[in-house]
Amino acid sequence: MTTFAATADFPHTALVGVTNSAETLALQGDPQQVLALASVTKPLTAWGVFVAIEQGLVDLDDAAGPEGSTLQNLLDHTSGLPFEGDEPQHAPGARRTYSNAGFDALATHVAGAVGMDFAQWMTQQVVGPLGMTSTDVTGRPSAGAQSSIADLLAFGREVLHPTLITPELRDYALTVSHEGLRGLVPGYGTFADNQWGLGFELKGAKTPHWTGDTLPAETAGHFGAQGSFLFVDRSHDVAAAFLSGVPFGEDHKRIWPGLTDEILARYGR
Repeated sequence: MTTFAATADFPHTALVGVTNSAETLALQGDPQQVLALASVTKPLTAWGVFVAIEQGLVDLDDAAGPEGSTLQNLLDHTSGLPFEGDEPQHAPGARRTYSNAGFDALATHVAGAVGMDFAQWMTQQVVGPLGMTSTDVTGRPSAGAQSSIADLLAFGREVLHPTLITPELRDYALTVSHEGLRGLVPGYGTFADNQWGLGFELKGAKTPHWTGDTLPAETAGHFGAQGSFLFVDRSHDVAAAFLSGVPFGEDHKRIWPGLTDEILARYGR
């Protein structure tokens, strides 16, 4: 069992896992303990959308969400929908407005296209094939999943070396979508260039940021309001997950940059 120095004075549970594209590299705490993911649900939901794209059931250019919005706008938080609610705040593509409502609308659109409940689709097409046996995706597609470190590492390996979608679609999803847009990262403030891929935040040049100084700008991931994160650094073939089961706050902001730097230093190729 690994111990990470950056978590030594964290006053809550700190479950941590690290993997490369082939195998788990490090674990701190119980890797099977199931905790709330909050918004770390969004990358999982996005993967379910990508599988539907690969199967020709939906397309990124599909009209979805508010008038003028597409599936891609919902995935990259540019649909105009607010954090919660169904009244658009601006025209699609004008700004990056982080939106739970947009991801719930995304799942509704995909469910209609595939002909089944979105949670059932996720179980059949993502969670089951990846062997994520402790993951529950029956909650809100934006923020309602529960999972374990072991399962998040399985998903991290999928992002590093995709088996359910093509590497080309993975690469597109982890590339900046709608460049140069201003927007808010909850808990960290507004950035003139708030870079986002499809379902994944991209680090870019944001500072302060929840990942440390040594992770590259292309680092993709997400953090959640229940003190959770997942990041993927393809350039160093490393992915890592963190679960705490308590609301995101100053203690998380204090330790996460040092922890992610420590992970990269110890396990990045």
